[in-house]
Amino acid sequence: MDNKAKVEAVQKMQNFINENITNPITLSMLSKASGYSPWYSAKIFKELIGKSPFDYIRNIRLTKAAIKLRDENVKIVDVALDFVFDSHEGFTRAFSKQFGINPKKYSKETPPVKLFMSYPISHYYKTLEKGEDIVEKQNTIFVQVIERPARKLILKRGKTAKNYFEYCEDIDCESAWGILSSIKEALYEPMGMWLPENMIKEGTSSYAQGVEVPLDYNNEVPEGFDIIELKPCKIMIFQGEPYDDEEFLTAIDLLQDKIKSYDPKIYGFEWANEDAPRFQLEPWGYRGYIEGRPVRTIKK
Repeated sequence: MDNKAKVEAVQKMQNFINENITNPITLSMLSKASGYSPWYSAKIFKELIGKSPFDYIRNIRLTKAAIKLRDENVKIVDVALDFVFDSHEGFTRAFSKQFGINPKKYSKETPPVKLFMSYPISHYYKTLEKGEDIVEKQNTIFVQVIERPARKLILKRGKTAKNYFEYCEDIDCESAWGILSSIKEALYEPMGMWLPENMIKEGTSSYAQGVEVPLDYNNEVPEGFDIIELKPCKIMIFQGEPYDDEEFLTAIDLLQDKIKSYDPKIYGFEWANEDAPRFQLEPWGYRGYIEGRPVRTIKK
């Protein structure tokens, strides 16, 4: 069985899990979804994902439960039952083991915790060629300028990284992303970013991951993370056409190539790289790849 077939089979199992996460899931069900035997389905799932199917399912359920407790006024027992735990006690034990805090305390204080981030398996396999279909689709780019208020940035720095893949070699990037995704006060979704020189600490990377929070943020800053203030600024947002998830690297390359040749002066702006980080949002095919760069209005 070649890698492509394995990826397709595991992707089918991931899709089934996502669609049925609040229902009982058995290995037999996953086997039917993948089209292979139960034993082989479990084997290739762990080979590619790094976890058994049921460890993976449990981690997703606990993460979704944490988000529900963070964002909604719900009873713990109801959340436990929603995510297929047999009892309040069993859920509390599993939650406490996963996040280092019991669900009752978490629902009241909502400190940053390490959420489990589950990605389509295709995101781990690089696109080797730029197919004609995606190149044709990426001829259209949506551009807009938005205002960012004064705010703070919670970020996890790397060591020497200049891009996402180097960053993941520097640190446990999935762990960092999970913690950033758990911050209740976040103004926007977490982002990967290229820091301007004035925001880089000596001996740390130019690429980092972070999330913006209000200027008056006073909750816990996760251990190993930094928090800095950002001034009000304008951000030029570039958004490409939707694409198939397995083509995410190609979609990124194509949009970044277009940004390099883009002249903001046509619309009365200039790059303002020192005002804020240049950032990229998590690449999801349904919305197209999104990247933002700080700009200033050209004074006349």
